[in-house]
Amino acid sequence: MSRIISVGISEFRVASAPVVLMTYGLGSCVGIALYDPLMQTGALAHTLLPAPVRESDAIDRTAKFTCWAVELMVEALINSGCAAERLVAKLAGGATMFEPQQRTTHGGIGERNVASARAALERSGIPLVAEDTGDDYGRSLEFNTATGIIMVRALQKPIKQI
Repeated sequence: MSRIISVGISEFRVASAPVVLMTYGLGSCVGIALYDPLMQTGALAHTLLPAPVRESDAIDRTAKFTCWAVELMVEALINSGCAAERLVAKLAGGATMFEPQQRTTHGGIGERNVASARAALERSGIPLVAEDTGDDYGRSLEFNTATGIIMVRALQKPIKQI
């Protein structure tokens, strides 16, 4: 039986099999999962914003910001014995949860979170192997560290496996 670890908003957690990492209520937020299949170890972040907008927000590098979450998770995974060259990534979330008038010329917050996550993965050289992003509905994730499979759950939608 797998142990379940919950990942809250602006947090990330690292775990090894047979743990399931879970996060709930991804709307415009993005869930970023990194996985080392050889070590059966993964990390899951629930990021809130693409990047800090105020200088005071940039003092503490946290998983609140999508631009930093990947770097923080890679460091923690390497400290857990994983190899950076084996890491693969999956993304979920980044929905458009608000009316179009709430969007900027750079897109909605969900779109910007997804773009920021993709850019961070590219900077880190981590391949994005699967995603379930966008649309207009929230999601919850169950990341099985034994298999690397993420179950994506959404109200009135079929369960997706990525």
